[in-house]
Amino acid sequence: MSSLLKVDDVSVSFGEHRALSSVDLVAERGHVTGLIGPNGAGKSTLFDVIGGLRRPGTGHVFLDGEDITTLGPARRARKGMARTFQGLELFGRLSVRDNLRVAADLRKVGGQASRLVDEIIDRVQLGAYADRLADSLPTGVGRLVEVARALTTEPCLLLLDEPAAGQDPDETERFAEILRGVAADGVGVLLVEHDMELVMGVCDVVHVLDLGAMISWGTPDEIRQHSAVLDAYLGAS
Repeated sequence: MSSLLKVDDVSVSFGEHRALSSVDLVAERGHVTGLIGPNGAGKSTLFDVIGGLRRPGTGHVFLDGEDITTLGPARRARKGMARTFQGLELFGRLSVRDNLRVAADLRKVGGQASRLVDEIIDRVQLGAYADRLADSLPTGVGRLVEVARALTTEPCLLLLDEPAAGQDPDETERFAEILRGVAADGVGVLLVEHDMELVMGVCDVVHVLDLGAMISWGTPDEIRQHSAVLDAYLGAS
């Protein structure tokens, strides 16, 4: 059986600057896969390649065994890929419910869309905010709404770019529970995050980028003990 997501030998250059060098990455169904690294490591560039916003100079991206390297974001979304971004990208003058309804209408019609929205609101514990305007929400709650909206497209692969930014500890703990539930339902999750407690607590496998190269991957316990990771990411052996 093929991996849900496979990044194979991907390189990206900006002029003479090599942003990614022969990067490989795999994310499986039913698992939370972490992608970490210091600022400037190439995480956002790799996410853009996976999401279809940037074409790699070399290498390929496969989704469920299909080569999607040349497909744009819209076609990848139709194949089951959903993504959140570092900056909040909500429809500020719509309610939380209507933000999700926009996504649900792409997948369902009529009552089916409404039922799906209600299910996701309950799943992500957003009932208290469902009828509030998105631009009135605290940042941490807004992050959850973005994740909920992505889930409403019923993805097979969920790309999360620093989703815990702006969350307080209680929100982050609740978010970790949500991610575990999403993975338990068979969705593959690829998580870029600077909150190491969250990454090490929720991820099955962690990949580490530094200066555009994948320097290590393994379980959280293996990554914690990897000297090259400690040097590159934590600044100490």
